[in-house]
Amino acid sequence: MSLREGVRDSLAAASAWRWWEFALGLVALGSGVFAGEHALLLNEIAILGLFAMSLDLVLGYAGIVSLGHAAFFGFGAYAAALFAKHVMPDPLVGLAVAIVASALLGAVSSLLILRGSDLTRLMVTLGVASVLYELANKLDGLTGGTDGLQGVVMGPLLGRFEFDLYGRTAYAYSLAVLVIALLLARRVVHSPFGVSLKALRDNRLRATSIGLSVNARLVAVYTFAAALAGAAGALLAQTSGFASLDVLDFHRSADVLLVLVIGGTGYLYGGIFGAIAFKLLHDLVSAWTPQYWLFWLGLFLVVLMLVGRDRFIRPWTWWRPKA
Repeated sequence: MSLREGVRDSLAAASAWRWWEFALGLVALGSGVFAGEHALLLNEIAILGLFAMSLDLVLGYAGIVSLGHAAFFGFGAYAAALFAKHVMPDPLVGLAVAIVASALLGAVSSLLILRGSDLTRLMVTLGVASVLYELANKLDGLTGGTDGLQGVVMGPLLGRFEFDLYGRTAYAYSLAVLVIALLLARRVVHSPFGVSLKALRDNRLRATSIGLSVNARLVAVYTFAAALAGAAGALLAQTSGFASLDVLDFHRSADVLLVLVIGGTGYLYGGIFGAIAFKLLHDLVSAWTPQYWLFWLGLFLVVLMLVGRDRFIRPWTWWRPKA
């Protein structure tokens, strides 16, 4: 067997669908049918899962640590909301506009993370998000400032399905976008490009020495991840009919990092499983003790990291694809 054939067979084996992926798809389909009164919560989980998956591409696969991923999330949210309010209310067209706008922002800002250490990238990504936050606050005539962008009315999805108060249409919409994004991301990470991302994540100097174009790959994956994060922001703005400074706040970046801490990095589904656990924990604890839910969430994360990760999480990750 030649080297080319061996590599091809290895990529084919890594990209093969597993039984639990089909089971997860059936669960997702069933949740869309039987969501009922929990549709709004499930919609938030789908959006957060998409946002976390976008960060996993740059953190888990390319090894870029970011504290400002909310920049793309918020930019997509404002792009979709402004487009719906001032141009046309079609949600699919608005989603496409938000994706393109966020991808362009990602392509431009990716040039800032090509040099320096991980600490430098942390500060740069945080700075980009902070600049956008202050711009959105300053341009209150356009964005609404601290009051938020109000009066955003979305048209029916596909011209037929109105966004209802119970969130059923919203969840079906967000779930469909999440599934499409997951299929695209899965195809990317199981391609030769995805393998090269893991190589430069593990040892950038070695990847450079064997002839890989490190900067081009970083720009490409950062742009793709920004587009997915912008799609998540657009979904939030479209399904809630509102966009505010909150979508650019630091806590958005912190929350999505926590989601990946819970679910794990480097296999895409970690963002989805982490989003489910994070949102359910948030919902349950805040209902139990609204004033102190952050205390209990923080305590849970501390215990998870210091005691429970090796004991409770890793034994259940036997099904994860091998790097």
